[in-house]
Amino acid sequence: MENNKSIKKLANTYCYGCSLCSCICPKHIINLKLNRNGFYQPVIIDEKACIQCGLCLKVCSYYNEAPKVSVDALQGFATWSKEDAVRRKASSGGTGFEIARSLLNRGYKVLAVRYNTEKQEAEHYVANSETELIAGMGSKYIQSNTEDAFLSMKKGEKYLVTGTPCQIASMWRYIRQKRMEENVVLMDFFCHGVPSKLVWDKYIVELEPRIGKVVYASWRNKQTGWHDSWSMGLDGDKAGTPVNWHDSYNMLIREKKTSYTSRRSEGDLFYKFFLSDVCFNKACYKDCKFKYLQSAADIRIGDLWGSKYADDEKGVTGVLTFTDKGKCILSDCNIEKIPESVEVVTEGQLKGNLSRPYFYYFLLALLRTPLPLRYIYRFVQMLRIGSILKYKLHLK
Repeated sequence: MENNKSIKKLANTYCYGCSLCSCICPKHIINLKLNRNGFYQPVIIDEKACIQCGLCLKVCSYYNEAPKVSVDALQGFATWSKEDAVRRKASSGGTGFEIARSLLNRGYKVLAVRYNTEKQEAEHYVANSETELIAGMGSKYIQSNTEDAFLSMKKGEKYLVTGTPCQIASMWRYIRQKRMEENVVLMDFFCHGVPSKLVWDKYIVELEPRIGKVVYASWRNKQTGWHDSWSMGLDGDKAGTPVNWHDSYNMLIREKKTSYTSRRSEGDLFYKFFLSDVCFNKACYKDCKFKYLQSAADIRIGDLWGSKYADDEKGVTGVLTFTDKGKCILSDCNIEKIPESVEVVTEGQLKGNLSRPYFYYFLLALLRTPLPLRYIYRFVQMLRIGSILKYKLHLK
């Protein structure tokens, strides 16, 4: 049972949580489950039924080396939707939506990510129309449950599959095993990392007594601008005092009758955890293989926040095409497209891996307790300050 042992070892140590091992298993003995730390991982439900085919390991993007990127096909673009309503609703320029809409009109189905308010989780789903696609617009800063959507894919049908780079890398291996690659377009994005769902669950549990049952959640919108910046104080104000903060890390959550907004600049607790890089999946740190230009996708998208477009508050999508297929698809979309260097497109994006904090497991343990998020974050601050002081004293 060497294959069995290997997948169990990966699941219990470092796993991206993509679910493709579950999808390809011919005996259907692998399920995707949330582990105690708030991340998805495969669970073998019947070890005796394993036939040692090894397919689970063949599609695993953690177990295998990352695919090589073709330098010849690599091109960069600054893009945005020609439709103002799409550009306003999107997290950046709306190009991801336009790519999906274009492919829908050509007979593709779209595997995108929406927020399920009944389960309070992000999930991949299949969009068959433009109306269904709208639920997939915007960023979701929590790990998605991919299993049901990925399992629904059928040979002979055409798909656009979107997801994190690690999900897409495993999907790339999956469609090659299934001989479906000619009918599947892959699109990933510049990924910062996926936080533990323990943070989001606690965030919602603490919020609902104040506003009621959550029926809508938007992690990113441009109500107060797109860039993180501010205008300075005017007459009589202290120099450097923020007056108008433009903050696209703007949480918008709705109940049936009321809504709640909270921004990163105002100290939103979810963004404090997410942007402090302290609670990501273990594999998101030194074992991430997909930062910067490393991708198995045809197209990669993300915010183009560099200096060249610093004055644009409507949103600009940076795009990298990695394949000829990706370049052809981009040319058929309802977008404005400006060729840019890779350096311009990737300015502001993570180029290397993050470091896992030394208190990582202690933090996850705290998140499993009834302790409120604000107190847990204070512990995090104290631990980080202590680490910095220790480092400085060591230098002396």
